[in-house]
Amino acid sequence: MSKPIVRNADDIEYEAVGAADGMAKGVLIGDEQDAPNFAIRRFTLDPGATVPEHTNEVEHEQFVLEGEYVVGIGDEEYEVSAGDSLLIPAGTVHWYRNESDEPGAFICAVPNGDDEIQLV
Repeated sequence: MSKPIVRNADDIEYEAVGAADGMAKGVLIGDEQDAPNFAIRRFTLDPGATVPEHTNEVEHEQFVLEGEYVVGIGDEEYEVSAGDSLLIPAGTVHWYRNESDEPGAFICAVPNGDDEIQLV
């Protein structure tokens, strides 16, 4: 059985996302905290950041925290901003582009397990 956990924002370590230019990821709650079903991650997008087309093995539910940026999902492009929510189904091609002068950030919830990324 899982134990409750509260993590301070200062305890979250962010690392650059390898295939992306200007994106960083911090795992807020995940496997290392013994979360039984889901991981919650926070991503940041620097001004001018680009993330190439890719797919993931698991679905993504996202909530935009700050900024405005473009998300490509399948054949569509969406301009998103703080307060918007997205569902990216498993295996769906998607990408990100921050054309603004302000950073962007979003929360991404995913099921635990293999989240293999495939560049397209």
